[in-house]
Amino acid sequence: MSQPQRTLHEIRVIRQKKLHELRQLGINPYPYRFEVTHRSADIQSMQDSQFPPEVAVAGRVVSMRRMGKASFTHLLDDKGKQQVYMKMDLIGERDYEELFRRVDLGDFLGVQGRVFRTKTGEITVEARKIKLLAKALRPLPNLKAKEGEVFNPFEDKENRYRHRYLDLIANPQVKDVFLKRARIVGLLRRYFDDHGFVEVETPALQPLYGGASANPFTTYHNSLDQTLYLRIADELYLKRLIIGGFEKVYEIAKDFRNEGMDRSHNPEFTMLEWYQAYADYNDMLAFSENLFKTLADQLECKTLTYRDHQIDFTPAFARISLFELLNKYAGEDLSTVTDVDELYRISREHKLDIAKGLNYGQLLDKIFGLLVEPQLIQPTFVVDYPKAISPLAKVHRDGHESLVERFELFIAGMEFANAFSELNDPLDQRARLEDQTRLREAGDEAAQVIDEDFLEAMEFGMPPTGGVGIGVDRLVMLFTGQESIKDVILFPAMRPLQQ
Repeated sequence: MSQPQRTLHEIRVIRQKKLHELRQLGINPYPYRFEVTHRSADIQSMQDSQFPPEVAVAGRVVSMRRMGKASFTHLLDDKGKQQVYMKMDLIGERDYEELFRRVDLGDFLGVQGRVFRTKTGEITVEARKIKLLAKALRPLPNLKAKEGEVFNPFEDKENRYRHRYLDLIANPQVKDVFLKRARIVGLLRRYFDDHGFVEVETPALQPLYGGASANPFTTYHNSLDQTLYLRIADELYLKRLIIGGFEKVYEIAKDFRNEGMDRSHNPEFTMLEWYQAYADYNDMLAFSENLFKTLADQLECKTLTYRDHQIDFTPAFARISLFELLNKYAGEDLSTVTDVDELYRISREHKLDIAKGLNYGQLLDKIFGLLVEPQLIQPTFVVDYPKAISPLAKVHRDGHESLVERFELFIAGMEFANAFSELNDPLDQRARLEDQTRLREAGDEAAQVIDEDFLEAMEFGMPPTGGVGIGVDRLVMLFTGQESIKDVILFPAMRPLQQ
């Protein structure tokens, strides 16, 4: 007959009582260190002839079968699980009765002993010495503390995001995502290092934000008596380095935008930005395509399934202009439409849910996002954007004064990269930022601000430059098959719990 399920309060009281008893017995429940000689994966990969005379293993207790004077338990370390056989005759009556019987699921335990294979074929450590390394006062989720008794099932997404440490314990596949994320970031660094780029660090705390159209987080520095901002982009500082004589620079860094959250946006996110002197957006396009193909090859996923779409990285990526796509899906020519009312008419005809009061650039961007982006499944470079929404890019060299040399890369209906032939004319740049100021005065809070220090730097001369930004979190989403950005950020932003 199963025992009644205990409340969390009752479990904590019982565990604290055990903690007190251990201390009374002279057992330190939180010692300083334990010498580990083997991880679980090391032992599980051994042949019987390779078993050493003795091993020392450690980990979190995640299962237990007590059978009188003998027990089996599993320890979880960072490589997997290791079965341990406990027998009173081998570890001694005191350690078995006074220490081991007070061990609960979730405790950390160190074990020394020999390796053998059980009759069922499982490679097991036969304990000769045991040491309690940390006493857990709360029960683990999704693990049995008693036969047939389960505490705190841990399946709710929001609960998992709020308590990622428990998510990693209860759902081993989650850890695999973040191990792959670490590998992806390492591969990115290797790619840029191999191509002669220098990794740099620029300020996260800035006297003026810029480099993107976004709302910043604002803070205050007491000693400086100054308002400061968390960066929204790395761009303007990296361009300062190009001006200063670095010809190839990149940065993988946290950016912060004080805006809404959805499955592809988090207020704190990781960006990769790089800039190359004497290059343009055509060079950056080729470089970006090769980057994605190289990653896909190294991760052994030249084709993958994402959001029910089969993505193929092997063909050449498509390249098509923004207005060609808009005209195709709107069913009429938008390249000559500059009247806001006319754009709203088009959005209504296509039943697009767009807020009122947007300016031309905002409205065109929204129409593109709702009407076109979901159609861009295979890797596609969208090129040649309106000047009105690209204040840091050079005017198109082919004489289209209303267009700039810019591309964005879309895969599975989501943007992954944004790139320019960078504007290096300081007078044109000032005029563009002044246009942005007028948009801010008209109500566009995300319009860019004038950075006088950056404009001064540009007046010392900036060479022709190509630059690209890639969202690292989205890149990880793609290559790990995750639907939400929260699934690739260890500690995503969460709304406060209701009191």
